[in-house]
Amino acid sequence: MSFFTAHRVTALVVLVAASAWVLTGEFSAVGSQELNKDEAAPEAQAEPAQAVATQRTVAAVAPVFIDYAREIRISGATQADKQAVLAARTAGIVQELGVTQGGAIAADALVVRLEGAEIQAGVDTAVAALEQATETLTVGQALYDKGSLPELELTARRSAKAAAEAGLSQAKAAEDRLLLKAPFAGTVDTVEVELGEWVQAGTAIATILALDPIVVKAEVSERDVAFVSIGSKAKVRLVDGAEMEGVVRHVAQQASTKTRTFGVEVALPNAAHKIPAGMTAEVRLFTATQPAVVVPRSIITINEEGVIGLRVVGADSKAAFAPVTVIDDGEAGMVVTGVPKDKKVIVAGQDLVTDGDVVTVSELTPAQAAEALK
Repeated sequence: MSFFTAHRVTALVVLVAASAWVLTGEFSAVGSQELNKDEAAPEAQAEPAQAVATQRTVAAVAPVFIDYAREIRISGATQADKQAVLAARTAGIVQELGVTQGGAIAADALVVRLEGAEIQAGVDTAVAALEQATETLTVGQALYDKGSLPELELTARRSAKAAAEAGLSQAKAAEDRLLLKAPFAGTVDTVEVELGEWVQAGTAIATILALDPIVVKAEVSERDVAFVSIGSKAKVRLVDGAEMEGVVRHVAQQASTKTRTFGVEVALPNAAHKIPAGMTAEVRLFTATQPAVVVPRSIITINEEGVIGLRVVGADSKAAFAPVTVIDDGEAGMVVTGVPKDKKVIVAGQDLVTDGDVVTVSELTPAQAAEALK
């Protein structure tokens, strides 16, 4: 909740004092209350040299604490959770395309197949060579066991088989490079080639996006990054007006050298793929709750050391300075922490008192003030 403004409190106290003055002939206003010399007590009249005492009157309100979660607003844009530009792994003619632009694709599904008759022939040759080498070694081993084959010849046959196995592996690797498969499930954003087209190794074939979840990337200032943590909730408003709730999944540990800001990623569910990548979004992050008080901006003061704080008064009626920390500035007022729970906040006359001054407190609850000012 927020306190009433200082000028309204002043007006209220003056109104009460004026009424008292009309009824009793006495006058007390916020800021000063002085004893009349002619009506002074006999003890005061007996000592004319003594200075007349002055006691300020202030208006104060008991602080109301709330659990406040500070809101951080930043701008960002949606991006795919994953993005891959798939390129040809070898040169050849496009024989088969397994994707269409805008279509869905499963993980490990075929994207493109290139022609490679000579490569396939190389695989067949390597298979035959391995079969022959294996049979030769088998026969050699039998002869060696009977003592009819020198050990050196057996070793040569073993080497021939190992070479045949290596040749087959190389042939199959060349065959595998004719195929291109999707590394993850997603949506085909672009297709760059056509059937029958000749492509070089490294030519872009297609771009695949993973859009579930969709990720909103934004940047938070170095002043606010300490309040953002992985796993915390975030609310996102897209440029089309749609609002969603997501989760912070990443907070950069190194600031940008140009902007001194830290990257933040918020993941949003997007099973139907209705949210595209590249859409502008507003992100609202919420810090952990902490006890705070909402006060009018007008009662914030600064002491001689330049510390921001409030004037407060305790049960002993002595004014004091209480340093506070401003954690937010909203429409209702300044949100601050550090307000003493055992003291009342001075909302009128705070600029006329100093630490240790004994004051007369005109106390009003927020509810009473709101009712009186209707």
